[in-house]
Amino acid sequence: MALKEKLQNDLTEAMRARDEVRSSTIRMVLTAIKNEEVSGKEARNLSDAEIITVLSREAKKRREAAEAFEQAGAKDRAETEKAEGVIIAGYLPEQLSEAELKEMIASAIQETGATGPQQMGLVMKSIQPKIAGRADGGTVSSLVKAALSGGN
Repeated sequence: MALKEKLQNDLTEAMRARDEVRSSTIRMVLTAIKNEEVSGKEARNLSDAEIITVLSREAKKRREAAEAFEQAGAKDRAETEKAEGVIIAGYLPEQLSEAELKEMIASAIQETGATGPQQMGLVMKSIQPKIAGRADGGTVSSLVKAALSGGN
């Protein structure tokens, strides 16, 4: 079953179960997917890989919003954002561990022949398709930078 169909089926189930947080979160994600589909010159259907990219972006928004609300002292709003993030994470592929990321980065550096921080873009371009939706871009970026700078 396609990821978008699964989201739509899960929305129906959440509505039947009167699960407000789950149904509103899935609605929001489906809206983000729809917006992505109609952006650009012509409407199109997103592939599962593109949907995972949208889900990753939405999950990141929830993490950042939860942090901002916590810093502002709005604990209840932070908890809502975290709950939404957990629901979205359920649709994402399993996240890579830091050890797995470092291993993938090392092989990407070997493949590309990168020798220093100035070739970070080359390594990121090589590794991005392999980690799409499975790791936070900021974390990957800092690990690549550390690896190219000679640190670990």
